[in-house]
Amino acid sequence: MRIAPHALTAVAAISVALLAGRVYQPAKAEEAPPLSQIQIAALEAQAFAAGGMPAGLTAPEAIPVQIRKGETFEQAVARTGIAPEEASAVAATLSNAMDVSSMRAGQKFETAIAHPRGGRGDARLIGLTMRTGPASQLTVSRSFDGALRLRALEEKVTHETVVLTGKVEGSLSRTARREGAPAAIARVAGRLFSHKFDMDRDVKSDDEFTYVFDRTVTENGRTIDSGELMYASLKGVTFYRFQPAGAREAQYFDGTGKNTRSAFMRTPLERGFRVSSSFGFRRHPIAGYRKMHQGIDFAAGMGTPVVAPADGVVVEARRWGGYGNWLRIRHANGLDSGYGHLSRYAPGVRAGQRVRQGQVVAYVGSTGASTGPHLHYELWRGGQRINPAGVRTTEGTVLAGADLAAFRAEKARIDRIIASGGERRSGAPTMAGGLRPARG
Repeated sequence: MRIAPHALTAVAAISVALLAGRVYQPAKAEEAPPLSQIQIAALEAQAFAAGGMPAGLTAPEAIPVQIRKGETFEQAVARTGIAPEEASAVAATLSNAMDVSSMRAGQKFETAIAHPRGGRGDARLIGLTMRTGPASQLTVSRSFDGALRLRALEEKVTHETVVLTGKVEGSLSRTARREGAPAAIARVAGRLFSHKFDMDRDVKSDDEFTYVFDRTVTENGRTIDSGELMYASLKGVTFYRFQPAGAREAQYFDGTGKNTRSAFMRTPLERGFRVSSSFGFRRHPIAGYRKMHQGIDFAAGMGTPVVAPADGVVVEARRWGGYGNWLRIRHANGLDSGYGHLSRYAPGVRAGQRVRQGQVVAYVGSTGASTGPHLHYELWRGGQRINPAGVRTTEGTVLAGADLAAFRAEKARIDRIIASGGERRSGAPTMAGGLRPARG
């Protein structure tokens, strides 16, 4: 009688199948898609955590750890609350893959710690993860029998040539960063465009831009390295990166092969500023009367980098009355540039120091007679102050001969990448597991 209902159910199922004209077939499960190495590792880590968490402990809590000055790795692990002998076992496990005694202060790693539910006794380490490279890490986790297992994981990486396009919303630099451009790429592009545009007045919302650059990303989309900016365009101005034969470094050229680097940048700030006071007579904000303003003021946030608008030599880097922290650079063609109200100078910037165009030389501040953070910028020609907005300088040379032919080939390659929307090249993934386990 106990098995009768189950027998009747089976008979009914077979009868229905026969009536439908089909022979009864057992259900077949669909084949699951293969898992990636990272997904497998994540599932194993979850299984280890579940198996290594005895009854009476709370769910594991993620605790970041940083080795302190004068502290060993074992001591740092013990600060999570686990027993000294367990911290020693963790150190012994990790030593199978690296020299834990050579770890220095500042080294970071993540731990998963479970605590007794009653609040008494030592905590239990469930897992530990330490990054050993941009795309590699070591993990220590508990197996089902409570042993500590060591695994080395290296993520699969992809090398990409990215074609990034967008429309300016706010500032060009911030927009590019939001769209996915690394900070270094956004900075180089901003510096290039500052040769051609007043980045505050000339660049408007909805202006379209395109950047092309290399980067390396992991399986989960984390950028671990970025290459050079290969191409940039904005408002009809284009830059192609190319290194002529015999040149010490690559330069940027327009589509015809003309070096787009001007002898003098339009502004000494690359981002995050606006012109708050122009050259000429104005009512002084502190004195209260009309006075000649012999420079341009750029309102910018405290600490905004100030760059040299051209190659030159530092003449002065000192306090100068109402200018506060003052910097003066001597350039070619009888030009000097001056910067007031600085918060500080860049490392190594002092009188006699040579600087290159685009090099960060100081940072915006509010020292001296100032009502708020801003940069006072002056230009001098032959010892007389002139309007910085009126300076016009010649541009660089034009490629010819073999250099021009090589440039055209490189330009065609970059244009093909832009037309195709980018390129992807996979790296070689490796997964090392099953390293010698140590008992916990």
